[in-house]
Amino acid sequence: MASAPDLLAHHGAAIVFAWAFAVQAGLPAPAVPMLLGAGALSGSGHMNLAVSILAAMTATLGADVLWYALGRSHGLRVLETLCRCSLDPDSLIRHAKERFAAHRARYLIVAKFLPGVNPLAAGLAGVVALRPDFFLFYAAAGALLWAGAWIMVGYLFADVIALIATANARFGTTLLIAIMAALILYIAIKFAMRRRFLRHLRKARIDPIELKRRMEAGDPLLIVDLRTKLDLETDPYGIPGARWITPEVLRDPHRQQIPKDSEIVFYCAEPREATSARMALWASSHGYKNLHPLSGGLEGWRHAGFAVEPLRRRAPSRLDMLPSDCAPAQAGKPDGGARST
Repeated sequence: MASAPDLLAHHGAAIVFAWAFAVQAGLPAPAVPMLLGAGALSGSGHMNLAVSILAAMTATLGADVLWYALGRSHGLRVLETLCRCSLDPDSLIRHAKERFAAHRARYLIVAKFLPGVNPLAAGLAGVVALRPDFFLFYAAAGALLWAGAWIMVGYLFADVIALIATANARFGTTLLIAIMAALILYIAIKFAMRRRFLRHLRKARIDPIELKRRMEAGDPLLIVDLRTKLDLETDPYGIPGARWITPEVLRDPHRQQIPKDSEIVFYCAEPREATSARMALWASSHGYKNLHPLSGGLEGWRHAGFAVEPLRRRAPSRLDMLPSDCAPAQAGKPDGGARST
């Protein structure tokens, strides 16, 4: 079987293009060694430096355009397919949403250097319908910076990389076994933590039908919408009576806290109600007892056929925090400002 350097030496730009496209489109594989190798081969005269950079840049831009188009046509749901190979897919999606909301098009540049994040950033640009010219400008700038930086490092340090490659050929099997053992241990730990997380979620969550029944009965529930600013930008509706409070606000000890005898229902927009479950775990460790992630989140509520209403996007006050008998969460009915599915 041919080694990676042999493949690069014989097929050059085609290998660089295919590998860069696959990685930046979402394949969970390292791109940096291939780019460094292309730069080193360019430095030794076996590849053309400009062609190598152009191939990696074009491939990256092609992957960006693909996910931008999918984001525009399918919305946020398309992002879930990107995270099936991740050990922490739910957090990856939420973090990408938060960073994109904070940095917008500039995040397309940073995301190139973050493993597994680039397709999420490009997809989010499509979801929010970022102007195509803005998208292409920042995507191309990021692609050039990412490809050019790594290939130029390989080019400038071609001699050092050649020495490393020689040493790797001598001790490669032992080193590979050590790396694989560490990777397997890491995956096993993450898998065990995720299994525990999902078990807690199954025990604590409430389904939309039960929540609806309790709302209509006038039970004093505090319903908390944990979605990101980007979620609210693309879908500014929520469960009737819900308050939008971010996890950062809830964890902040200097802000108004929810009374610990409150019965709280969390909902979010991440796969498997991940943010809601994590907030329930955090609140449980801080003395709260009655905590319920909503099964299916807001989409689960909609799929059950229940109404939504424009969400209040103001800072929570003390009154909002108190699920008192005089202000219970009530089931809303579609009217002038609400919509249902």
